[in-house]
Amino acid sequence: VEASLTYDFATPCEVLLLVEAAHGPDQVVGLEALTFWPNVDAVRVDDPVTFERRTVFTATGTVNALYRAQVEVMRRDHDLADAPAMAIRDLPSEVLPFLRASRYSPSDRLEPFVEREFGQLQGGAKVQAMLDWIGEHIDYLGGVSNSGTTAIDTLVDRAGVCRDFTHLIIGLCRAADIPARAVSAYAWKLEPPDLHAIAEVYLGGRWRLVDATGKAPIDGLVRIAYGRDAADVAFLTIFGKADMVSQSVTVRPA
Repeated sequence: VEASLTYDFATPCEVLLLVEAAHGPDQVVGLEALTFWPNVDAVRVDDPVTFERRTVFTATGTVNALYRAQVEVMRRDHDLADAPAMAIRDLPSEVLPFLRASRYSPSDRLEPFVEREFGQLQGGAKVQAMLDWIGEHIDYLGGVSNSGTTAIDTLVDRAGVCRDFTHLIIGLCRAADIPARAVSAYAWKLEPPDLHAIAEVYLGGRWRLVDATGKAPIDGLVRIAYGRDAADVAFLTIFGKADMVSQSVTVRPA
């Protein structure tokens, strides 16, 4: 995988960068390098619990961040068929936060819709029905949404990009008492190549990846980070102002 990000910072500001592939049980990160041109004052902020790896740096002028890595993705079984939902009392404590409404996935407002459309289904069958509904009713279309768009907006507008699809499936699942979270990833075969937003649902005692857009194979996803919604997994958080100069992402098999 490779990500090249070039931004222009008119005034000095701090930047939180989240583009490095996560270490975890379903992928192994081999050779990798994160470089900046020109060199910047950078500090690592790694998370030993989530395996996410962040870099905070101070930027001014035009700065390029280049990340390259070889990642071995293990075989993944994310089949939803016959995957049971768990009683809330049986969920691990670290899973419970992903049942709650969040900024971009106000699941409490989706409960009547979920009950009406999917109330007769359970577990993996319910999640699959939600994914099918999104595929049939939501168009993948740029320019419809913005940084403030929520799952409710996407449901009304019936269009959006990967981030919006992800917020919608997360909101629908949480409204059905199924834990769900946002995942940022590199995606093989995604056209056009870009950083990709997908989701994970907690069924049958483990997290299972789902791509509500259907645009990338699950086995070709390289996980970067997870969180409640896009606010937690943004690849670049700028504490100030900047203009994008160029941005490119490449994913290819070794």
